Amino acid sequence: MKTLKKISAIFCIMALAVATSCSNLLESETKSSFDESVVFSNYTLAEYNVYSISEVFGHTNCYRGRYLPWYGFNNDTEWYNSTTGNQANLDLAQYSITSNNTNMNLTNGPYNEMYVGIERANLCIKGLRTYGNCGTDPDMAYLLGEALTMRAMIYFDLIKGWGDVPARFEPVTSSTIYVAKSSRDVIYEQILADLEESFNYLAWPNERTETETTDNVSLAFAKGLYARICIAASGYALRPDDGEVGTGNIGSVRLSSDENLSKDVLYPKALTALKDVMTSKTVSLDADFKDIWTDMNNMDLTAGKEVIFSIPFGDARGRWNYTFAVRSEGSTYSAGKTSGGAAGPVPTLYFDYDSKDVRRDISCVNYKWDKTSTPVLAGIDSWYFGKYRFEWMTVHPYSGGNDDGIKPVYMRYADILLMAAEIANYEDDMTDAKDYLLQVRKRAFKGNESVAEAYVDAISSKEGMQTAIEEERKLEFAGEFLRKEDLIRWNELKSSMDNEEEKMTELSNMTGDYSYLSGNVYYKVAADGLSLQIYGLDKTETGDPGEGWTLESDYVSPDNLDADKISSMYAVNPDTREFWPIFDASITNSQGYLVNDYGY
Repeated sequence: MKTLKKISAIFCIMALAVATSCSNLLESETKSSFDESVVFSNYTLAEYNVYSISEVFGHTNCYRGRYLPWYGFNNDTEWYNSTTGNQANLDLAQYSITSNNTNMNLTNGPYNEMYVGIERANLCIKGLRTYGNCGTDPDMAYLLGEALTMRAMIYFDLIKGWGDVPARFEPVTSSTIYVAKSSRDVIYEQILADLEESFNYLAWPNERTETETTDNVSLAFAKGLYARICIAASGYALRPDDGEVGTGNIGSVRLSSDENLSKDVLYPKALTALKDVMTSKTVSLDADFKDIWTDMNNMDLTAGKEVIFSIPFGDARGRWNYTFAVRSEGSTYSAGKTSGGAAGPVPTLYFDYDSKDVRRDISCVNYKWDKTSTPVLAGIDSWYFGKYRFEWMTVHPYSGGNDDGIKPVYMRYADILLMAAEIANYEDDMTDAKDYLLQVRKRAFKGNESVAEAYVDAISSKEGMQTAIEEERKLEFAGEFLRKEDLIRWNELKSSMDNEEEKMTELSNMTGDYSYLSGNVYYKVAADGLSLQIYGLDKTETGDPGEGWTLESDYVSPDNLDADKISSMYAVNPDTREFWPIFDASITNSQGYLVNDYGY
């Protein structure tokens, strides 16, 4: 994997110093036979330094072990499967986190480590602008575009995690070691401008050697990221009052007051970027939904298919399947280790899919692997993300330990289409909105495309289209952790979770939309031995299915999906806890410059 093989970058920045700590080394001469003028005028040396930006993703407590495994749930689609055990884990999932959370309150925690990546990006951007001849050398220009894009991505993820954070767009000096938080609007405007600049430098998938794999930045990713940031920046979020960032202000859920970040300004720009991706024909929907996930589980990074960007973990780094795969309790697929299943779909999600939707049985799995490598029924309250499976890791089988090498999907083409549908609908272009939605929906109903067509044809209003898009994003991206950010920007986080609790209560009691259930199911191992078939959850599945099936009585019941489990979605109002606090280790080291807002 390039990120780990080439991490002998000439500059490696002092991790803690760039974020919050004082260091008298920041302005000392680099202990190297190379200086900046040599490094950033030589493509190979400059490339190594750009690689060092994404190297931080694999740091133990950065994206690998703290940001990716924890950002994104709980919501109305994805939740933490446990209601007991490690309190720090429960607090993270249930919106009751405090600034001394033992998982996150680390000197090398994700907040600090992400700023290490930003500092590395700042050094690369400055060096390439000064010495890279980017105006005439397309290779060096590509590196500048990559550094700008990676910095934008990390900053966007920082905002998703913490809201308002310090704006650092120049390398740290002795006078800028300590800085206060900035309004996120300042950062949004800068990273959007950076991405616009990067469009001039980057290449489409497979247009350069570097863009032949999805762990490298391409023009398709930069334009997709630009659109994603536009719709977030122009949406709702918990914000301190104007002028009160970093004062301890509680804030409120509202839109930005910055006219430059309004939908009317940003949506047309975002739609142009999305249309550029679509018309480039360099990425497309995979014909079969399952192929996306078998490819991902086998570390297929081939560009030009559906996946646009994947997190560039090394082949022996990253904790994605280790955390989120179908649970394995000592099977051969998990090398005898108990792994996977930390989070999963909420129990009602399976029932939200149409029975003809091919995404249902891929996204929602209700079995786990026992020590004999046999799939066994998991229980109505414990579902798993079927997109991630140890048994699908055939090219690089999981060998145990805390790392599996899986490169999580960060962006794929279906998101391009559904973002475009949402924006087109906002701009009253129902024709295009239906077209974009239908492309995703028809793939989901492969073999039953007429069902998808009838569904989209029946949408008759702008409000109805927005509702359909919100539902489609839930069904399409389950387990990919886009939902929390979506619900925040739609101002639907708490209301959707409250609605989900009501649905789960109905499911538990087999009332309302679930009154057709008998409570019993039948199950058997599928012919390929790699999954468990369950009979009795669909409206058409009634009675005894016959020989070869095992009966599970009272599978659906208040005892098996109890009130405590249902109410575990949040312990504190999530609308007041959309963001994490900056943790004590960083606050203490900031010399008084950093203060938590949002009532922390």
